Amino acid sequence: MALSFSLGIRRIWHELSVMQAPGFYWVNFDRQADAAMLCKQIIAAQTEDSQLALIYMGDQPDLLLNNSFSPALKKFPLFSLPEKKTALLGLTDDLMRALKPQNRLLILLAPASLWKTFNSDELCVWASNIAKWLHQRQSTLVILCHGSGVNRLKGQLSTEHRTLDGLASMQWQQDSAKYLVNWWLTANDINANQLFTLHLDAQGWQGVDSINTPSPIAEHNDENLYLAEQHILEGAPPLSANWQLFENNTQLMQKGMLTKTATLIFSLHQNDEIDELAHQIHTLRRSRGEGLKIIVRDMSASVRYSDERLLLACGANLIVPHVAPLSRFLTMLEGIQGQRLSRHIPEDISTLMVGLRPLQSKGYLPLADFCSTVVSLMENTLLPEDGKGVMVALRPAPGLSARQSMTLCHQRRFGDIMTVAQNRLFLFLSTCRINDLDTALKFIFRLPVSEAFSNRIVWHQDVDITAKIRLLTQDIESSHRETSLEPRPVKTVTKVAEMLIERHEPVPFTLLSHEHEELE
Repeated sequence: MALSFSLGIRRIWHELSVMQAPGFYWVNFDRQADAAMLCKQIIAAQTEDSQLALIYMGDQPDLLLNNSFSPALKKFPLFSLPEKKTALLGLTDDLMRALKPQNRLLILLAPASLWKTFNSDELCVWASNIAKWLHQRQSTLVILCHGSGVNRLKGQLSTEHRTLDGLASMQWQQDSAKYLVNWWLTANDINANQLFTLHLDAQGWQGVDSINTPSPIAEHNDENLYLAEQHILEGAPPLSANWQLFENNTQLMQKGMLTKTATLIFSLHQNDEIDELAHQIHTLRRSRGEGLKIIVRDMSASVRYSDERLLLACGANLIVPHVAPLSRFLTMLEGIQGQRLSRHIPEDISTLMVGLRPLQSKGYLPLADFCSTVVSLMENTLLPEDGKGVMVALRPAPGLSARQSMTLCHQRRFGDIMTVAQNRLFLFLSTCRINDLDTALKFIFRLPVSEAFSNRIVWHQDVDITAKIRLLTQDIESSHRETSLEPRPVKTVTKVAEMLIERHEPVPFTLLSHEHEELE
C-alpha cells in the first residue's frame, strides 16, 4: 500500500483530504490563524508511526502545539526558518544535515512575504528542485502559506501543475471559509476546480454537507420585473408595464421580499441612510437568494469608498454614482440582467459593519498602539489586498523635530493616524489610494509638504507595510530590552553624607560693632 498522510480536514471528499508520498502540496491562507489551525489538524490526524517535522517562521510554536496532537504520536523535530531568501534556497541542505527525511511528512508554516523576492522563473526553479528532492526521498512537503502577498503567489503558482501535486487556498468569510482546490493529485487520478464551504469548530475545519446547501432558484417568472424607489427616475413615469415605483426604500424592500429574480433599485440621498440601507439589502440577499439584482443609485454624492464596499458586501450587485446621467444608469441596468451574485454574504451583518467601517481612531498614537492598529487592519480579510491604505514616513526639514512637525498635521478623518519614530513622522491613511496621496496630504498639512519636510518614503502594498511595521515593532522591543539591562544606581553612603544626616541645632551669636567695643 502506498504511503500517504492525512490533511486533517473532515467531511470533504476523501481524495482531497489525503496527501500522497512522495508529494509536494501548497495551501494559501489570507489569515495566519487559519493556517495555524490547519497545521494543528494535520499534526493531530497522523498515525502513531508517522514521521513528522515542523518548519516554522516567527513566534515560538508553543501555543501552536499545545494540545494539538495525539498523545500516541511520537515526538517530532521543530525547525525555525529565518526570513531570508537564502534560507529557502538552502532548505534541502539544512534538512539533510538535521534529520533523515526518508518517508517523512514535512510541514512548512511561513508567511507569503518569505517568497516576495522570488520572480516567477525563480519560484518555478525552486519548486522544481524541491519536488525532485522529495521524490528521491519518498517524502511529502505541505506548505501552509499565509498573510499579505498570497494573491501574488496564487498567480505565480497557478501554472505549476507539473511541479505541485496539490494547490489550494482558503479565504475567511467572517462566519465560514471558502476552500478552493485548484488541483489535487490522488492515488489514481487528479481532481481540479473544487469549491467547498468549511466551518470552524472546536476540532478544527470541517466541510458543510451538500444536503444543507440551498438549491438554485428554478423559477424566473419575475425576472423582467423592475421595482424602484420613485426618485431614481428623476420625475419620469414608469418606463413600461414591468416597472413599479414606490414612495420610499422601506416599501420597496417589503415588495422585494416577495420576489426571486427581480431587479430592485434603491435610492440614497444622505450619508446617514447607509446603515439602514445596508440592513435592508443584507436581509433581502440572505432571505431571497442570489437571483435578485439589487442596485443602489447615489442621488447626491453620499457614498464614500468605505460605504460602497459595505453595501456591496451586504449583497448589492451595483452602486451607481451620482454623476451618471439617467441614460447611462439605464444602460448599466441592462448590463447586469441575467447575472447571479456569487459572493458569499455572512449571516451576521455586524461583522461586516465592524470590518468595513474606517478605524475608529484618528490623530496621534504612541508607537506601540500605532503598530498594533495597522497590523489589525492588515489582517482584515474584508478589505481588498493592497487597498487598505497608504503609510508615509516624513523627515522634517532641518531645524524642525519630528514631534514639532505634528503641530502642522491636522487629521480630521477617522482612520488617519500618526506617530513618531526614527526622527520621522509616520502617517497611515486608511482606505487612501496611492494616486490620491498628494491630495490627502494637502488637506492634512497646513504648510506645503515639500517645505516642511525634506523627503518622504511611501508604502502602499500590504506586504511592504507589514514588513515596515515589523521593523518598527522590533525597535520597540530592543529599546525595552536595553532599558531593562541598564545597571541600576547603587545607593552608597559616604562619610560626608553621614555627617549631613546628623544636623546640629543652630547656636545664636550676638555681634557687636566697633563703637560698642570702644564704649566698654
